[in-house]
Amino acid sequence: MTPDRRDPLQPVTRDVAARGARIRFVEAGSGAPLLLVHDYLASRVAWEDVLPRLAPRFRVIVPDLPGFGESEKPPPSRFRYDFDGFSESLVDLVAALGLGRVSLCGHAMGGAVALTLAATYAHVVDKLVLVNPLVYPPQPDALSRMASLPVLGPFLFKQLYGRALFRSRFAANGAASHRVDHLFELFDVPAAREAAYATMLAILDTRPLTASVPRVAAPTLVTWGRAYRPSPVEQGRRLARELGGARFEVFDCGASPPEECPEAFASAVIAFLENGKGG
Repeated sequence: MTPDRRDPLQPVTRDVAARGARIRFVEAGSGAPLLLVHDYLASRVAWEDVLPRLAPRFRVIVPDLPGFGESEKPPPSRFRYDFDGFSESLVDLVAALGLGRVSLCGHAMGGAVALTLAATYAHVVDKLVLVNPLVYPPQPDALSRMASLPVLGPFLFKQLYGRALFRSRFAANGAASHRVDHLFELFDVPAAREAAYATMLAILDTRPLTASVPRVAAPTLVTWGRAYRPSPVEQGRRLARELGGARFEVFDCGASPPEECPEAFASAVIAFLENGKGG
């Protein structure tokens, strides 16, 4: 048998059958497993800049959540597009790969999914990193207000939500234009729009998240972008306190530290996961 000479730091794309949907993910590296979870309307590409910085120290698994990226997009009648549904799919992914306990890092909506998983499946999560996580009730943006309109909302979201609006949503996130165009192409098909709409309606209610915070037992690092106005830094401090004194780190960037300051972000994550320090 020819030995496997693949470079473990070279990302490999794979699929796995999870609860209700096929998940596509990329993995690289070896060592303790680390799962990275993307934001709403994003995909695994949001982590491209930090993956090569983390893979030398960890086995990094970066999935597209069901309904997003290149993962399967089942109709809402077949999949629960909410925090619980996503977290259950990730638990299936962890089990399918035989990972045991994992460290979990989630950005924004992905942070809410990570928080839900840590609160519900404590035996799966070793350490937790939350990046500008969605926890407290957000101020609805124009897109959310539009989509919530009875009858008209679904039509506007599924039919008229175009590239310009999509790009404007990512303008503050430091995402490269080619990356946003790629995300829009993945979003601009009926099944993806339907999944995104169902997700948007579900994540508007953050009360289950707030209630789950006291159940999180895993050591946690909360990170925040100082310049992200919709979620002021004080929300991060509040979350760190409510998590029983979690570590808290602020980056001089906007909504997405992994994309805007990947080197500093990766260094903070490595320090916390390996030494229990946030910087």
